[in-house]
Amino acid sequence: MQSYQPVVPARDEIITIRNLSHRVMHWGEDGAPVVFLLHGFQDCSDTFQFLVDAMPRNYHFIAPDWRGFGGSGRNDAPYWFQDYLADLEGFLDHYSENAATLVGHSMGGHIASLYSGVRPSRVRRIVSLEGFGLPRVDASIAPDRFGQWLDEIKKGVRETSYDSAHRLAKMLQHRNPRLTTDRAAFIANAWTKPAPEGGVMLRFDPWHRLVNPVLYRREEAEACWRRIEAPTLVLLAGQSEYRTRLGTHDGSDELERFKDCFAKLEVHDFPELGHMMHHEDPASVAAVLSDWLRRQG
Repeated sequence: MQSYQPVVPARDEIITIRNLSHRVMHWGEDGAPVVFLLHGFQDCSDTFQFLVDAMPRNYHFIAPDWRGFGGSGRNDAPYWFQDYLADLEGFLDHYSENAATLVGHSMGGHIASLYSGVRPSRVRRIVSLEGFGLPRVDASIAPDRFGQWLDEIKKGVRETSYDSAHRLAKMLQHRNPRLTTDRAAFIANAWTKPAPEGGVMLRFDPWHRLVNPVLYRREEAEACWRRIEAPTLVLLAGQSEYRTRLGTHDGSDELERFKDCFAKLEVHDFPELGHMMHHEDPASVAAVLSDWLRRQG
C-alpha cells in the first residue's frame, strides 16, 4: 500500500510542558505568522500533513501532540480534560507572545474554544472543525458512571495492537470509505509504532479509554463560549456521525443553540464530508480556512 508523500517538510521537537515531555510538529518558516493546529482524540499532529500541504506557504504551523497521544509523554493513569487547557496555555507561553490563532479538530477544537473563553485576550482567531463538545447528560447517571469508572480502574488497561500498519489502514478505509488509500496508509503509520511482541501498537495511552467519572456539563462549556471575543469559524460535516448526537434526531436544535453562543461566528458546512474532513478532502477544507484567515487579517 503506497503511503501519502508529504509536500511540505515537517520537523519535530520535544519540549517539556508541566513536567511532561511533549512532541511538537512544525511546518513552514520560523518568523512567518503562527497557526496552532490541535488534533482530536486518538489522533496525532502528523495527520495535519494533508491540510498543511493544501494551505498557502506563508504560515508557520505548530502542532503539539496532546499528552498521551503520538510522541508525547503519557500519564499511565486516568486523564482529566482540564489538563488540556493548562497544557495549551503552556504551549502558548512557550511559542507565542501575541494573541494566537487556534485551529482545532474535534477534541482539539473543543479545547481551543473552551480556552478562548477562559483566556479571551490570548486568542486572536479560532477555527473549530467539528469541535462542538459532547451531548448533555442527565445528572442521575452519576452513581452508575462512578461505579463504571471504579470497575475500569480495577480491571486496568492494555495496549491495542495490529498485525501491521497495513492492516490498520485497511480497517480505517473500511470505516471511512471517503479516505483514500495513500492517506489511510500515512495515518496508520503515524498512529502506530513497533510492538515488542511483533506487529504494531497504537501510539496512544490506553488509559484514555476509561469512562470519565466527571459528567460533561454542557452549560459550563456554553458559558465559556459566550466569553469568546475572537472571530470564530466553525466547519461542520454533513456526514458526521457525531453531529447527530447533539440532542435531537438530527442534532439541529442543539446545533442552533451551539451557534448562538458565539458572538463573532461564521459557519461553513461540507455536506459530503464526515467528521475527519481534513483527512477526507484537505483541499476543500484548506480553501475555506485560508480564505477566512485572509479575510480576518
